[in-house]
Amino acid sequence: MGKLDGKVAFITGAARGQGRSHAIKLAEEGADIIAVDICSQIESVEYDMATPEDLAETVRLVEALDRRIFAQQADVRDLAALEKAVKEGEVTVGPIDIILANAGIAPLGLSGDREQPFLDVIDVNLTGVYNTVIAAVPSLIAKQAGSIVLTSSTQGLKGTGGNGGAGTGYAAAKHGVVGLMRSFANWLSPQNIRVNSIHPTGVATPMVQNPVLEKLFADNPDSGDAVKNLMPVPWVEAIDISNAIAFLVSDDARYITGVTLPVDAGFNAR
Repeated sequence: MGKLDGKVAFITGAARGQGRSHAIKLAEEGADIIAVDICSQIESVEYDMATPEDLAETVRLVEALDRRIFAQQADVRDLAALEKAVKEGEVTVGPIDIILANAGIAPLGLSGDREQPFLDVIDVNLTGVYNTVIAAVPSLIAKQAGSIVLTSSTQGLKGTGGNGGAGTGYAAAKHGVVGLMRSFANWLSPQNIRVNSIHPTGVATPMVQNPVLEKLFADNPDSGDAVKNLMPVPWVEAIDISNAIAFLVSDDARYITGVTLPVDAGFNAR
């Protein structure tokens, strides 16, 4: 038996990276999954984003665990699209118990445009988190039970990675996620719905491990100090974040709400 038997988790950004890892981990613990991802490119994002084939692979991996999964392409900036995915997903796998607002982007602003990358990262990483909760929380409210985890970042607690434009927008959005978490926690915790945020350091996913970012660090070696961990690891693995989330959404954490949980190899202690 798993810790999440009989639960349904709604996960954004589920096509690859942390989102796929979360879907697999929660499925291993017995949850069924409603998975969404934009599966297309946002123009201001320099690295390659997820594809429909990536989302299909997440489906394959979850089904290989003998769990049910409903997957749909949806942009977290579009509340109506998320509500449609929730409605259709719940018909397929059942009412949602767990919300993981994971989808995010990290444009670098290499084009020199100081406006659009900032706007895009705020829209996806902050407004998208708000939309995710608003679209899916009615099922939790109806049950008067459930758990929500919002993905922020070490940059949502410290903010050392911005120098204007996209980087500053990323830090601002991730700080904003903490505000959303605390506001949602005050609203929903009295209804037995717990809300927390998770704050990873750099994670070994395509958002971090890609030729564009590797070249940026190579050309600007001092920039790596802003994202350096205390422990002797350059990044953590997606499963490290998934393990922490699986704990937060389980009954093992039944009285934990309103918490900012770093999984950061000591980054925030620097």
